[in-house]
Amino acid sequence: MGLVNLLFTLVTIFTVDKFGRKPLLIIGSFGMTLGMFALGWSAYSETTGGTKLFFTILYSASFMMSWGPICWVLIAEIFPNTIRSQAIAIAVAAQWIFNFIVSATFPALKAFSLPFTYCFYGSMGVLAIIFVWKMVPETKGKTLEGMAKLWRK
Repeated sequence: MGLVNLLFTLVTIFTVDKFGRKPLLIIGSFGMTLGMFALGWSAYSETTGGTKLFFTILYSASFMMSWGPICWVLIAEIFPNTIRSQAIAIAVAAQWIFNFIVSATFPALKAFSLPFTYCFYGSMGVLAIIFVWKMVPETKGKTLEGMAKLWRK
């Protein structure tokens, strides 16, 4: 898993300025969604072995080539200078709060139903795709001043 994380983080480092943040987030969200729904199916059908490993790796690779590193890039680029420090503080706090919520609720969700838990997380991936597609502006090639103009529109 460490090798997968390293390799797919490197993929992002070398492609984010070429392809842009938004396409990588959408592609990564799609892979994460597929991985979660497939893990939900495999938990429901009690599949064992390589199938679960494959979809776990798919999820991790998709995360590491998208949301893992790119959210930090976006947080640094998306806010205009006038509110930058406060907005970054709020965004980072929200990031860590939701990381905590996912970690803290997983055991209870798993005890309720592991297939449901994975499918619930998969549905969050669908929402992530829609959110990025509709709401997140592309920051590739834009200056901080250019982002301020974008938000004024």
